[in-house]
Amino acid sequence: MGSYIRKRFFSNLLALWVIVTITFFLMKAIPGDPFTQEKALPKEILQSLYEHYKLNDPWYVQYGNYLKSILTWDLGPSFKYKARTVNDIIKSGFPVSATLGLEALSISLFFGVSLGAIAALKQNRWQDYLAMVVAVIGISVPSFILAAFLQYFFSIKLDLFPVARWGTFQQSVLPALALAALPTAFIARLTRANMVEVLSMDYIKTARSKGIGSGLVILKHGLRNALLPVVTYLGTLTANILSGSFIIEKIFGIPGLGQWFINSITNRDYTVIMGITVFYSIVLLSVIFLVDLAYGWIDPRIKLDKRSA
Repeated sequence: MGSYIRKRFFSNLLALWVIVTITFFLMKAIPGDPFTQEKALPKEILQSLYEHYKLNDPWYVQYGNYLKSILTWDLGPSFKYKARTVNDIIKSGFPVSATLGLEALSISLFFGVSLGAIAALKQNRWQDYLAMVVAVIGISVPSFILAAFLQYFFSIKLDLFPVARWGTFQQSVLPALALAALPTAFIARLTRANMVEVLSMDYIKTARSKGIGSGLVILKHGLRNALLPVVTYLGTLTANILSGSFIIEKIFGIPGLGQWFINSITNRDYTVIMGITVFYSIVLLSVIFLVDLAYGWIDPRIKLDKRSA
């Protein structure tokens, strides 16, 4: 286990360095800069701004300074919002995005696993067909279209939830549902396919023949073993929810990191773009690592370190 953790730690560092490097040079390749968007700024002021933010330095100096800023976790000031630093933006925006993401993740796991299990237990019956129709709809309909539909139907027509903004539980329901639709559909399909396979295994038939209750067999032996592919999907699911929240936060006016990220792209706010990209990369690499560790807990047959096999 220790050897595996060390290997993954250094591989994650390498992956993070590649992401940082690619993001840095992509930002440099984009024409223009945050200050050329300002109307009719005199050249003297522009030069002063470039000197202040060290944009006149050679690219390798800027690159080295940025790597140092990441190591010290001082991501620099925002070019567009003069009184804000990137650290402040992440500190204020990430809790909002994390709350929305955790709510969407909880909805996805609960309804996805439930629909998939019901479909597997009621294979080729109306419950199975209904669950798979719901899954197909969730996969087919883009999140921004679903978000607009939820706003129109539940907010405008039925007046059950607020149309937008953030601050109360009611305001989080619609964006969480819109964000959870796609992963719910994938989890339902994964759970159904693996539950059908697991329930046909010999050890399930043996457990039933020993008189073990059907519910216990399904929960302890069937569902647990069928969830391993779902756990594998959790890393990708986290990425989908975090990246999908960019659009959802914009539609619902949620002050999360997604909103800041889209605004920074529009404003060519380099430091904010790179800072949020690096931050999300760290989060995603950490989640994927934790998912790998969860394999051994769900299925003891999986050994992360060859020496322990």
